[in-house]
Amino acid sequence: MPEPRSAVWSAIAWDGESSLLAADMHFARIRRHAAVLGIQTPDNLAESVFDALTGLEIPGKTNDSTDQAAFLVRVGVRSNGELYVEPTAIRTWPEDPLAAISLAAPTWDEPVRGTKHAEWEPYRDARLTAIEHGADIALLFEEDILVDGDRCSPLLLDHDGVAYHPRHSDGALDSVTIEQIRPGLEAAGIPVRPAKLTLNMILRASEMVVCGSGMGVRAIGSIDGRTIGTPRSRLFQAATDAWLSRLEVGWITTKDI
Repeated sequence: MPEPRSAVWSAIAWDGESSLLAADMHFARIRRHAAVLGIQTPDNLAESVFDALTGLEIPGKTNDSTDQAAFLVRVGVRSNGELYVEPTAIRTWPEDPLAAISLAAPTWDEPVRGTKHAEWEPYRDARLTAIEHGADIALLFEEDILVDGDRCSPLLLDHDGVAYHPRHSDGALDSVTIEQIRPGLEAAGIPVRPAKLTLNMILRASEMVVCGSGMGVRAIGSIDGRTIGTPRSRLFQAATDAWLSRLEVGWITTKDI
């Protein structure tokens, strides 16, 4: 398994041609996390990534779902300053609410905690464990505190009408997807705030979704076989509307940088 500080990266939605979704936000996060991990990023990071798109091979079948991007690219910088851009296909997710299981979150020391670093295999393993247990995704807890999803970011609607996501200070990744849909959610009357989230809060929530650059927005129906609120309701609809808007207007090309 690679040493966490050996790379910093981000998975960015790609149209299969020359456009990336919210590339500016992803590049900004790469630079923030690189500074924390002690990795020097190229001054021409954005230009180099867009140049690399022209030489990429299409990684399999295009995802033609209306609420997902066509592909992802994994953009990263290694500790020696080397840039890599790797295309990947996106699976099509079902419309039905997803089943989640709770698993122990992988832990790293400060300041690695909460960054998109090289040692990401435990998150991939968590997804495989969920599937092996008949679930769709894993929600990752440190003691009783929700830290993250396995390659997705959780967002729950509490009875106070606020949508809460795990706090960066508790080890959560600062989600680019939540950053993208936040204005749409707040325009719909749903404030978005970080909070310390427990399993009890999840079970009493009105609704829960997970989101990410590849999966888009997905409703969560249960955790460990226990129902969560009313899936695909107000939060899901507002988050989906905001995400679909981003899929229309959020694309960036080299001309925009």
